[in-house]
Amino acid sequence: MARQLVILCVDDEKIVTDALISQLRATYGTTFLYEAASDVEEAYEILEDITAGGNTLCLIISDWLMPRIKGDAFLRDMHQQDPGVPLIMLSGQADDQAVSELIHIIPEFEFVRKPWEKHELMSVVDQMIQRMTADQPTA
Repeated sequence: MARQLVILCVDDEKIVTDALISQLRATYGTTFLYEAASDVEEAYEILEDITAGGNTLCLIISDWLMPRIKGDAFLRDMHQQDPGVPLIMLSGQADDQAVSELIHIIPEFEFVRKPWEKHELMSVVDQMIQRMTADQPTA
């Protein structure tokens, strides 16, 4: 079975992850697998499944304001674990200082404010995926 590229969406509001995945699927079809997590703990479980299944994480889109662990701490940790994976924070309530710090420490990071415009978000996703795939070694 071929390895698949996976986009992980993390938000404690199911309506948001459903909307994100719907828009991603409408734009990219079956090019990617799409996973949704309702919090950071679930995101880590899904990440283990992605790796165990032999698939490749190619993008994380995460909210900032979530229970227990905020999105900036999660994205900082993900960058330390796998610096090549692009990260997008999608939030209407993100702390400006937290966003500014991520911009300075993570080269593959973008911030999109909620509510988002589909064309704006898909443009950012396109840019992030292009950067990630350009950095992949060719066989």
